[in-house]
Amino acid sequence: MESIKWHIQDEWSPLKAVMVGIGEGMGLAPTLAETYDPQSRLHVAQGTYPTEDAVAHELNCLAEQLTRKGIQVLRPDSIGINQVFTRDIGLVIDGKFIMTHLVEDRVNEQKGLESMLNRYPGTLIHPPASVRMEGGDIMPMGDEIWVGYAGEERFSKYTTARTNVAAIEWLRSQFPQKQILGFELEKSDTEPLKNALHLDCCCAPLGLGHLMIHRPGFARDEELNALLRRYSDAHIMDVSAEEMQDMHCNVLSLEPGTVVSNRSAKRTNEQMRAWGYDVIEAELNETSKMGGLLRCSTLPLRRN
Repeated sequence: MESIKWHIQDEWSPLKAVMVGIGEGMGLAPTLAETYDPQSRLHVAQGTYPTEDAVAHELNCLAEQLTRKGIQVLRPDSIGINQVFTRDIGLVIDGKFIMTHLVEDRVNEQKGLESMLNRYPGTLIHPPASVRMEGGDIMPMGDEIWVGYAGEERFSKYTTARTNVAAIEWLRSQFPQKQILGFELEKSDTEPLKNALHLDCCCAPLGLGHLMIHRPGFARDEELNALLRRYSDAHIMDVSAEEMQDMHCNVLSLEPGTVVSNRSAKRTNEQMRAWGYDVIEAELNETSKMGGLLRCSTLPLRRN
């Protein structure tokens, strides 16, 4: 396998290497008490939580799609637990690999990165214990880094609050040349229509200068307005609560004008095509029932 030098500066430069999650080993559906996001909770309660075979099939097909595009695809070491959403367990910014601090139930997922980290050594950073973050909340944006966070009150109250204010300050210390922009998100542990689990669940910046966004997912008007001012009205698409719940913002850019999106995201896919994007459709309906989709299940390692 070709050696990889970590390098991620934005969300859409040509993708060269990526880790795609695996469904093998995730096991049976959790109990309601074992869930830690409202989307999973909903499907457990309804008896529609996805099977291991279904998720494994979807993610394996996604890996094959990306491989056919000439992208180097890695998979986590299989350690017999849920390893679907690789974006949350680590992230690359510039040439640094950051090991995130997860909810306690997910810490063991990071053991699935060990072989990759050993094969491709580089600058590996472990934030201090006070810094909590997951990769779904962190978006490298060239000279900026966008961060979805929960303020102290929300962070102490909600399991779905995954990134704290300390993460913003820590990122400023690690990347002093970049502007760190924080966006506090609305949270709910029980209502998926009211929960912006991560920034990438309610916000999708695209490579040709467009934005898909669920505005009610943002808790502070001043932060939301600062984001919207970066785009003209014609370059913004508003996403409904139902579309946010089904992860229609959670797309993966392969290059500025090419995006992978779920096939069922009809309206957002049509809008992206109208804007001039090549939209590659994937089938991840079962995976989406677990509270994540294309960006969540992929960990980009190198973009050119």
